[in-house]
Amino acid sequence: MRETMKGPDHEGNQALSGLQLKDIEKKLPLRTLSEEDWERWTTWGYVIVHDAIPPDHIERLKAFLWEFQEMNPNDPSTWNATDRRAHGMAELNNAGMVEAYNHQLLWDTRQTQRVYDAYVDIWDREDLWVTIDRANLNTPNRDARKFGGFIHWDVDTSQRPLPVNVQGVLSLVDTDDEVGGLQCVPELFRTFDEWVKTQPADRDPFRPDTTGFEVKFIPLRAGDLIIWNSLQAHGIRPNTSKDRVRMAQYVSMYPASEDNEALRQQRIRSWRECEAPRGVAFPGDPRELEKKVYGKANLNDLGKRLLGLERWNGA
Repeated sequence: MRETMKGPDHEGNQALSGLQLKDIEKKLPLRTLSEEDWERWTTWGYVIVHDAIPPDHIERLKAFLWEFQEMNPNDPSTWNATDRRAHGMAELNNAGMVEAYNHQLLWDTRQTQRVYDAYVDIWDREDLWVTIDRANLNTPNRDARKFGGFIHWDVDTSQRPLPVNVQGVLSLVDTDDEVGGLQCVPELFRTFDEWVKTQPADRDPFRPDTTGFEVKFIPLRAGDLIIWNSLQAHGIRPNTSKDRVRMAQYVSMYPASEDNEALRQQRIRSWRECEAPRGVAFPGDPRELEKKVYGKANLNDLGKRLLGLERWNGA
């Protein structure tokens, strides 16, 4: 399941070939998910892992995101700053993306055993790499930060065989309809094979026509990690609250490509040099605060393998 297919060029949303994840027959015992979780995952295309990281880590992450964004959590007049660079994926403009990728606290989330174990359950394998992704601090979407939300796929759903991958986000606050966050279309995922037969040949393989489907908002508690199948149409619901924020970290895992030395070295360089990964979705921080202020993150033994600094087979 390591062959990369055509799709968006940002790390973590590669389209892999192989057995669809909903069709996996488990060989490894479940570590984090329950049997009910597994059934929900294979039927509806998403699952929620509660208490994925400790409360004190959540608070440190939130403080870092406010600091990095140069915003005062107690002063809403500081919240209206627009993106420092436009996104190559225009739908992400003013969605609250935080262009930090390799801070110690982000890596501490990635190398948390419970987070890793959840993805071992999903993939039914242990040799995984973690996505080098960013975070989100989405203040109310109005005035200079207007944002309408969206529904899309990050993989090309016209590919045959269909691409394989997962995505995930860790919520750092309690979310509801007003504060916004992840929304998706579970019934479209469940019925995709039949639905696609009814669609025109020239349909947009990245943006579905959701007519007749419920776009479902998924409320989360602080510390919840939601993992969704990349064939799950999804997006960000705007923050329509008066004075609350949505905060999250994007974190996912996928089978390690240890035979792809160029990719392995690219990932190691991103960590070592505190640089944004390559890809249209990642404009990076023009201030280069991670490089100039925060510095390289320390990795534990699990983190070294999840990055690719050390190999899972020990070679």
